[in-house]
Amino acid sequence: MNENLFTSFITPVILGLPLVTLIVLFPSLLFPTSNRLVSNRFVTLQQWMLQLVSKQMMSTHNSKGQTWTLMLMSLILFIGSTNLLGLLPHSFTPTTQLSMNLGMAIPLWAGAVITGFRNKTKASLAHFLPQGTPTPLIPMLVIIETISLFIQPMALAVRLTANITAGHLLIHLIGGATLALMSISTTTALITFTILILLTILEFAVAMIQAYVFTLLVSLYLHDNT
Repeated sequence: MNENLFTSFITPVILGLPLVTLIVLFPSLLFPTSNRLVSNRFVTLQQWMLQLVSKQMMSTHNSKGQTWTLMLMSLILFIGSTNLLGLLPHSFTPTTQLSMNLGMAIPLWAGAVITGFRNKTKASLAHFLPQGTPTPLIPMLVIIETISLFIQPMALAVRLTANITAGHLLIHLIGGATLALMSISTTTALITFTILILLTILEFAVAMIQAYVFTLLVSLYLHDNT
């Protein structure tokens, strides 16, 4: 195993042209729009899952917050599909790139914060200074709350990047160990292979959970500002 552990995280290039754009656009092909009166099972399952998630996530929002429903549902579909496609052999996962996750987190966070300052200016400014704060602590608390506000998009992006990257690295390491143990001890190799299968199943769950968590946190930021 002379291959670098992080080789799978390098952006694929063909003839000097990066393929990130094609990879990012590919998941949209997995969600076709049905023009039939009666949809097939795949489209029906997609619609049922979207309705379930949107009902659970957007039920606490007011009318202004519910205008973000389409964007948030598109976000969870995009992140979930790219995470799942990244588990295929010899594939590339865009969500392992911190730059891409920041590109999703910062605009959504900024939109939610700007919406809050436009619609609830006093309430948004009140978050920087909790009620009943002693006078000597006011400057320090304002600085702390300001820093915590600007850390939110970074936390969103780092959480998604770290969880997806860690899972891919574990699969890579355990897969390499399984190949190495096959020539040494068949029994140990079978045990390791079983662990690899269980970890792969766990990664499928993590791929969906991380998409849900990312979208849920954006929804909570929006809820606080609408």
